Amino acid sequence: MLILISDAFDKSLPDKLKVFGEVTDDSSRLAEADVVLVRSKTKCTKDYIDQAKNLKLIIRGGVGMDNIDKKYCAEKGILAVNTPKSSAIAVAELTFALMLSVPNNLVYYDLTMKKGEWNKKTKRSELYGKTLALLGIGNIATKVAERARAFGMDVVAYDKYVSSSPVAAMVPTVEDAVKNADYISLHLPLTEETENIICSRLIDKMEKKPVIINTGRGKCVDESDVAQALKDGKVSWFCTDVYSSEPPTDENPLFSCSNVTFTPHVGANSVENLLRIGQEVYDTIDSLIKEGKLK
Repeated sequence: MLILISDAFDKSLPDKLKVFGEVTDDSSRLAEADVVLVRSKTKCTKDYIDQAKNLKLIIRGGVGMDNIDKKYCAEKGILAVNTPKSSAIAVAELTFALMLSVPNNLVYYDLTMKKGEWNKKTKRSELYGKTLALLGIGNIATKVAERARAFGMDVVAYDKYVSSSPVAAMVPTVEDAVKNADYISLHLPLTEETENIICSRLIDKMEKKPVIINTGRGKCVDESDVAQALKDGKVSWFCTDVYSSEPPTDENPLFSCSNVTFTPHVGANSVENLLRIGQEVYDTIDSLIKEGKLK
């Protein structure tokens, strides 16, 4: 068996996987690969898959799978899976770091201090008692909710496929979720239903000029509509780790807004999480071999 590591994983992973066969990061050997490991960078399109004549398994290290043509994989008999549990803590902590940074003016205080200013007139505000709306209530959002409740926040959530949660009050529509929210955090897969779910129509339903945080999928947000809402004062701040195209181009309308915090899609990039992803990759291959689904 040849395992091709196509994207960045923890450096310890190749040695760990050698028990299953040969391991390489040489992309020119794609045609020989039985297993391909990807994260966000590699796009497993139809053309990519057609080059991999021996391919039996694609593992996406992370949660989303919109960089993999799952339908074509199914047609070709190729199993495509992800590592859904490993990234929950890392992404939740980044989400919460971004959410904390805004009311505490961390970016502003840091920049002004470095300019020699001592600005105590700009006041902070607290998360305590504020309402957080979660769009999606999977593994990551559940971890965010646990942290928000520890800070004394009220947590509501909308998820079309989940009726109850031990950490959030479920509401029937996305409009209900955002209506009275002080903070909104996106944790949705990219589907036809969720693409551009944050748009001018939904923003007009928001009554509190919320802070919006997106550590899910960039295309779940209409960036032009959010940029306009920031300029119009309908949204007070936007924090994002993900973009409609990555890396974002200079033409991205969000770069014209001052009240935005950017990070370069690093939600899953903690040292600890890369180790967890590697372990989940190992466990997945091991289980499939033992079940006779991979040889």
